[in-house]
Amino acid sequence: MMRAFQLTLALVVITLSALHPRDGLIGAEASTSTSAFVQNVIFSNRIAMFSKSYCPYCMGAKRIFSELHEKPFVVELDLRDDGPQIQSVLLDLTGRRTVPQIFVNGKHIGGADDLKAAVASGQLQKLLASS
Repeated sequence: MMRAFQLTLALVVITLSALHPRDGLIGAEASTSTSAFVQNVIFSNRIAMFSKSYCPYCMGAKRIFSELHEKPFVVELDLRDDGPQIQSVLLDLTGRRTVPQIFVNGKHIGGADDLKAAVASGQLQKLLASS
């Protein structure tokens, strides 16, 4: 039931992003495909992280997952032509433009400091166990 709700929410977000008045028709199509990509990454992977390859906070988050023997699906924004557009979609979804942005089982965890706090509190382990 929750999965169906998440997928429905993803479709609503994609549809609404296509209707944003700042986008022309071409911009709406590009925005929709980028939004669809981001939503697909978030909801198709147990752990999804939007990162930049040179970012020390991203490297720290990857290290934490490695220590936990978890392998996130990582999208390196600086290595993609559509990286800035993905960052804009993340801003719309999370209210943050910074990296890393981490999602576990479709739930937004936050950045590197939020990940550390979730590990320390046991919240991350609970989220991972619920999959």
